[in-house]
Amino acid sequence: MTFLPRTDDAPRAPEPPAPLAAPVVDTHTHLDTHDDRLHGEQRPDADSLLAAAAAVEVTRIVQIGCDVEAARWSVHMAQSRPEVIVGVALHPNDAARTVARDGRPALEAAWREIAYLAADPVVRAVGETGLDYYRTRGDGRDIQHESFRWHIGLAKELDKVLVIHDRDAHADVLAVLEDEGAPERVIFHCFSGDAAMAAHCAERGWYLSFAGVVTYSSAGGLRDALRVVPDDLVLVETDAPYLTPVPHRGRPNASYLMPWTVRAMARERGVSEVAMCGTLWDNAQRVFGAW
Repeated sequence: MTFLPRTDDAPRAPEPPAPLAAPVVDTHTHLDTHDDRLHGEQRPDADSLLAAAAAVEVTRIVQIGCDVEAARWSVHMAQSRPEVIVGVALHPNDAARTVARDGRPALEAAWREIAYLAADPVVRAVGETGLDYYRTRGDGRDIQHESFRWHIGLAKELDKVLVIHDRDAHADVLAVLEDEGAPERVIFHCFSGDAAMAAHCAERGWYLSFAGVVTYSSAGGLRDALRVVPDDLVLVETDAPYLTPVPHRGRPNASYLMPWTVRAMARERGVSEVAMCGTLWDNAQRVFGAW
């Protein structure tokens, strides 16, 4: 593969799997994200990544811009690429870092810019937003709570999907959603809860999106959760360039590798590959709107 530029000390991009039996949507990826450990010195080319994805039947992409710069890039990129729609937000860790580095006025300025970008027609989602207790502690968590509530309000104001980032914060994420009142459409991106949490979310009509983590040997509890999600609420994503599915864990992830995750999901749910693809496609088109 040549579409992921690399240096000699960067891992080579994995070879593509066989194409899926039917089209699917990568409901959460970061085409703009560059990581020296994965990519070497150069950023992957978005158009090459989109072409590689389409070649294995990942024909639609939801690009997530989770800071102001990434959100601007995402909106501009998607305006000329009809296969791509966008979500924009301040990632919860970014919200906390912004205040710590530049003060509260910088956070409020970032919110204004996100609100402006979120009104663009290519933007179908507000997110990823939520809580991350893995990387942020102390006063930063209070900022995350405030930012999460602000994003919930924006999603409701604009009638857009709310895409949630939840890391080590399950109870508080659910509490904030209940307290604020969830928007009509909610997605738990890279769902990481157990079967009981999955059932709780499903009772409220919230979508659960599964990434390559579901293929990891240590993720038995997540596979239990996958099995209890109703057919009409399950989604799939890459969260690329991270969370690469087995058998390529630890190498650069991209949308063209999502067939490994889709096939694992089909096995766990006891359905055919074509049926799994159809379910995932229909759900993505319903929650985001057709494109």
